Amino acid sequence: MGRAVTVAACALNQWALDFEGNLKRIVKSIGIAKSSGARYRLGPELEICGYGCLDHYYESDTLLHSFQVLAKLLESPATQDIICDVGMPVLHRNVRYNCRVIFLNKKILLIRPKISLANTGNYRELRWFTPWTKARHVEEYFLPRIIQEVTGQETVPFGDAVLATKDTCLGAEICEELWAPNSPHIEMGLDGVEIFANSSGSHHVLRKAHTRVDLVNSATAKEVLVATLDLEDVRSYRAEISSRNLAASKVDPYPRVKVNFALSSSDDVAVPICMPIQWRHHSPEEEISLGPACWLWDYLRRSKQAGFLLPLSGGIDSSATACIVYSMCHQVCLAVKNGNADVLADVCRIVNDETYVPEDPREFCKRIFTTCYMASENSSQDTCNRAKLLAEQIGSYHINLNIDAAVKAVVGIFSMVTGRTPLFSVFGGSKRENLALQNVQARIRMVLAYLFAQLTLWTRGMPGGLLVLGSANVDESLRGYLTKYDCSSADINPIGGISKTDLKNFIQYCIENFHLTALRSIMSAPPTAELEPLVDGQVAQTDEMDMGMTYAELSIYGKLRKIAKTGPYSMFCKLINMWKEICAPREVASKVKHFFRMYSLNRHKMTTLTPSYHAENYSPDDNRFDLRPFLYNTTWSWQFRCIDKEVSKLEQKEEISLVVDTD
Repeated sequence: MGRAVTVAACALNQWALDFEGNLKRIVKSIGIAKSSGARYRLGPELEICGYGCLDHYYESDTLLHSFQVLAKLLESPATQDIICDVGMPVLHRNVRYNCRVIFLNKKILLIRPKISLANTGNYRELRWFTPWTKARHVEEYFLPRIIQEVTGQETVPFGDAVLATKDTCLGAEICEELWAPNSPHIEMGLDGVEIFANSSGSHHVLRKAHTRVDLVNSATAKEVLVATLDLEDVRSYRAEISSRNLAASKVDPYPRVKVNFALSSSDDVAVPICMPIQWRHHSPEEEISLGPACWLWDYLRRSKQAGFLLPLSGGIDSSATACIVYSMCHQVCLAVKNGNADVLADVCRIVNDETYVPEDPREFCKRIFTTCYMASENSSQDTCNRAKLLAEQIGSYHINLNIDAAVKAVVGIFSMVTGRTPLFSVFGGSKRENLALQNVQARIRMVLAYLFAQLTLWTRGMPGGLLVLGSANVDESLRGYLTKYDCSSADINPIGGISKTDLKNFIQYCIENFHLTALRSIMSAPPTAELEPLVDGQVAQTDEMDMGMTYAELSIYGKLRKIAKTGPYSMFCKLINMWKEICAPREVASKVKHFFRMYSLNRHKMTTLTPSYHAENYSPDDNRFDLRPFLYNTTWSWQFRCIDKEVSKLEQKEEISLVVDTD
């Protein structure tokens, strides 16, 4: 009797609508699984077309090409003698479903549609797919001719069923179903399913790994056995739990698709069994170092550009972005050292040198990363020195330039046309003049960033162009503390979903792990935009003074607004308790009102926000995650009046309490 079962779960770097590349990666993963002795291979959600097709799911071409890829997989010798579980969209009775297609030896065993669709945060699955609502129900699915010609089947089972092999029973879940309170694996387990397969398209968020691992543990308990597992361990564990057995005796059975195939062999007594994985949780700082770095590399190699350009101001945000690129260079060199031929091929193409092998992260950084300090008459020598020293330590190709001539030229055109010359407030100008002059500097920096990104490599005799990196953090975007179309406008932004607090901790991590001593002075300096004139040669402008709130407060506002789903009144109600030891109700009201005025006044800036790495659940990203109006009535008259009434009530109670205490 077989008991040792080897299964394989695959995480692939699939790309939406890249059917050619997706097919190659699937076939390669199946080959690796078979060579490791696996007899069942599980792939990611919607791996054939790629998960992020969005409104392309509406197109019949996406369905057609998915079936064409499926036909290639069915025909491939690589898929023989292994149960393959792949993901793709399927149209059944004119309804589109997110499905698993499970096949063996040129025969489709089951098409299993997704039951619980992800429809919060970044996900819009209900826009494109319909959930399968017929529990434990199977229908006939009429295969398209291109599949019939390969399999010889006219129809196959479609619905909520499980596979019964010669030696075990296997059930499929799809991503969101694991997170649902009534997850299918609960009743599957009671009905005798011994192996659960969950294909996932779940994205990375800082501190999310704990939740994901806990869900897997709670779903499978003793059954968290990886690679080669002993079915008898599962059976003996279940058999001694009387309450579980009583529930199992009453459960409605799942339809079983019989499979004339075994996941084990008859003489497997000596086959070694894998021990459960001891999961190592990364710290948030490690996650920032690794996640956005991989994202940058993926974007770079897919875009076929020659590297990155970053306006490096010498502040925390742009320095953190530079450190993420440096971490990427570390990861690339490590992958090449470990023999990853795919990474080496990408490197050679990016640097346009077939003989190149990256060994030193600093040397590789010099080839693919350009940093640029754009000084003005309002810049301090301190930030210039910090940027230069950090560039030296990470190895980037560094440029120092001055934007004053361009700023004066633009302001000069305005003065020539209008006959008026705007002044900074320290020289007697109005707030409008002061802000306009700051915005001119910021926008000129964006124009220069793109010019240098296009032509810097040309001046160095190298081919290609550079991707411009943005460095606005999630808190500044939430508050709108950025100039529309300044250096926050870039091709991509690796820190756009990360808070200032986490970025400071990441900087400290880089000091300790990458030995970047230049970051010490950057950490200790107050954040500043350096857009207003210096006072006695020193910076007088600071971010928190400009914003009228601290970064710590901004993080709290962001979490309450998005995660706790509070408007102005509910946020006030929560904060009077959270801050009761440090703020009176009237001060809390003032802070909440100021935040919502600034948030609503600047919300229009989110419509042009640079695409960023999603790392925080309170991101204000208007393009996909945080859907809000971009033109508000910024007085919030009704909401603020409700707050004022509560403040009056609280103050009256306080007065009564003081009178009683005095008596």
